[in-house]
Amino acid sequence: MLLAVLIANSEGNILVERLNGVPIEETLHWRSFLVRLGAENLKGVKNEELLVACHKSVYVVYTVLGGVSIYVVGKDEYDELVLSEVIYVITSIVRDACGKAPSERLFLDKYGKICLCLDEIVWKGLLENTEKDRIKRLIRLKPPSEI
Repeated sequence: MLLAVLIANSEGNILVERLNGVPIEETLHWRSFLVRLGAENLKGVKNEELLVACHKSVYVVYTVLGGVSIYVVGKDEYDELVLSEVIYVITSIVRDACGKAPSERLFLDKYGKICLCLDEIVWKGLLENTEKDRIKRLIRLKPPSEI
């Protein structure tokens, strides 16, 4: 199961959070753990260079894209190889939605579109789509008020 997809700015403020199968009492722990992990390890990392960690028998794959950090957490069949594919799709979609590697401001300007794309990639803890063209086609089917 994909436990979490989290996107934060360079200061560690969470911009997007999707948690699945994480008990309410552990939510704060995972937020602070991921932000701390990024603060310690993402300084000086190139755009889209993947880092991997393991914590409490789950895998964490994370990276930097422009002014945002992206974290994907999975367990069981969602090991670091599957998570690297998931994070690759997420970074591609975010880059395409923003037109380039996003600053925090650009990311927030495209927030609605990015959230729709994330919902098409991961739904209720399961990987749904990894093809960029299909994802773009699916979000066009949403009513304009949701974009």
